[in-house]
Amino acid sequence: MSRDMNGAAILVTGGSSGLGAAVVTAVTKAGGRPYVLDRQPPADGVPWVECDLADTRAAEAATRQLAEQAGGLDGVVTAAGMDVPGKLADVPGETWERIVTVDLLATAAVVRAALPWLERSHGTVVTVASTLGVKAVSDATAYCAAKFGVVGFTRALAAELAGT
Repeated sequence: MSRDMNGAAILVTGGSSGLGAAVVTAVTKAGGRPYVLDRQPPADGVPWVECDLADTRAAEAATRQLAEQAGGLDGVVTAAGMDVPGKLADVPGETWERIVTVDLLATAAVVRAALPWLERSHGTVVTVASTLGVKAVSDATAYCAAKFGVVGFTRALAAELAGT
């Protein structure tokens, strides 16, 4: 992030590790205020709400809680994601559904809950997909399905919000 975020409040899902943690660091370095939804606490005392994103209603409530705590939101980055590679017949149904829920349905739930604040601030939504959101591979049916869904959701959301 090369521009000064001038105190912008940015909600980051999955902000305690991996790509999400890197986003939190970049937001902080750019002068923004990150807020995290995750099952684990983020580093360095970043404000957060514990949330299992597989519970999409809890994700919506946690999003609203952080938005209130922050005094509004200027952006959302949906960096949370998971995968358990394996053949469709070998991945338990509960695991397959959790991947799709965390990677796709929670993305939509968080964005939906954040929209009132983002519309007021003319904020930004950044969804995280994958090359597997445009190219399917073996042993990743849940992940590919979810990431293809994220790409479609993001395109549809952009069309829906164009001009607002």
